[in-house]
Amino acid sequence: MTDFRTERDSMGEIEIPAKAYYGSQTQRAIENFPISGQRIPGDLIHAMGLVKWAAASANRDLGLFTGEARSPLSDQQIESLLAACLEVAEGRWDEEFPVDVFQTGSGTSSNMNANEVIANRAIELSGGDRFAVEKPIHANDHVNMGQSTNDTFPTAIHVAVAKAIEETLVPALCWTSTLLSEKAFSWNKILKIGRTHLADATPLTLGQEIGGLAWQLGMAADRARRATQAILELPIGGTAVGSGINTHPQFGGRVSELLAEKVGIPFVEATNHFEANAQRDGLVECHGQLRSVATTLFNVANNIRWLGSGPRCGYYELKLSDLQPGSSIMPGKVNPVLCESVMQVSARVMGNDQTVSFSGAAGGQFQLNIMMPVMAAVTLESVRLLASATTAFRDFCLADLEANAEACEAAVEKSLSMATSLNPKIGYEAAAALAKEAFKTGKTIRELCIEKEILPPAELEETLDPWRMTRPSEEQC
Repeated sequence: MTDFRTERDSMGEIEIPAKAYYGSQTQRAIENFPISGQRIPGDLIHAMGLVKWAAASANRDLGLFTGEARSPLSDQQIESLLAACLEVAEGRWDEEFPVDVFQTGSGTSSNMNANEVIANRAIELSGGDRFAVEKPIHANDHVNMGQSTNDTFPTAIHVAVAKAIEETLVPALCWTSTLLSEKAFSWNKILKIGRTHLADATPLTLGQEIGGLAWQLGMAADRARRATQAILELPIGGTAVGSGINTHPQFGGRVSELLAEKVGIPFVEATNHFEANAQRDGLVECHGQLRSVATTLFNVANNIRWLGSGPRCGYYELKLSDLQPGSSIMPGKVNPVLCESVMQVSARVMGNDQTVSFSGAAGGQFQLNIMMPVMAAVTLESVRLLASATTAFRDFCLADLEANAEACEAAVEKSLSMATSLNPKIGYEAAAALAKEAFKTGKTIRELCIEKEILPPAELEETLDPWRMTRPSEEQC
């Protein structure tokens, strides 16, 4: 066999690597888009396989491959077509998808890439010759039956992103929230000083503080679920412009039902196909929720980083695991590397959100958005980065996190914010004057109160009990 084979399409002849399962349109895209060397994500390839499987299943059930079809398929050919689609969905043919992310804005090149690979593999599975000039299973006539790139590609994007969120990101956030909640429960008896504006505030427990971070992550998981909700409507069935030309009236609904059943996510056919084909507002909303998740992760990681600062000249209220040397010049230095990794991931996701938002706003004209490949790539990257960073953060940082109770409790009595509990007794102005004097003299609030006989000893002891400051007081009701 020679290194190349010749195929012919509507634009003429073209040379293709002899063993490739893709065909002429894929080869033209390879030659036209030598841009980044970055292929479309594997998750999107697999989702395209699922969409093609659902489409082929619907066409089979509707009798469109047989009967009066222009090129009828045998039962064996139909089963081979379905099997080839599922092989793509399982990732067996990822190397046969070489088209660059930065391609035609509708994703036509990648849609035809899928059609060609599936058609040639189906021919092979059915015992035919995939190198034959006349293809018994055709990329357009059979694999792409009842479809256009304009409804198929965004459908695959929705499927890929929803699967990634539900299978990786939501579990990672939930597990991490649970872990921190367990830590918080075990640290509820450790008193520490609060901080607002990075300045000393009233006391709370370390459990309360970490419990707040755990709740943030739980809410982030809810936002991730809402990201999925934004993309449950599938454009499939709208074909080229939303009108559904060249497809069966039941096709979109059947494909959506099959995908929902196969993936376990409640996808539905789009309510309005003209909107669903033309705009990617749902994907913009979806990534907006991912941006919120990134904001939460940045905040949680940064708080852990601050609380672990030190060990001698920082807060050091949390002890982080020593994972690697922190400096090439300072011996013994250890850095909060996992926190910093998560923060960088969050920054990247926030940047990706700009790409998705701009592409949604500027890329949609009339009946088509022409920025879909890059929107898909960065959204899937965001999900992957968030899920991976959250998992690593949990496993290598939070799991071994320890409380430094001594450091937490040491700062409480020294805090000038202890004067806050005197407000109901002596008023704000008098309490503020005490705080200023304490700072000036270096004395504690308690020492000044005793010295000045601000309150009777028993009442003072009760008022300045830091544990009473960690919860609402019935005296204020």
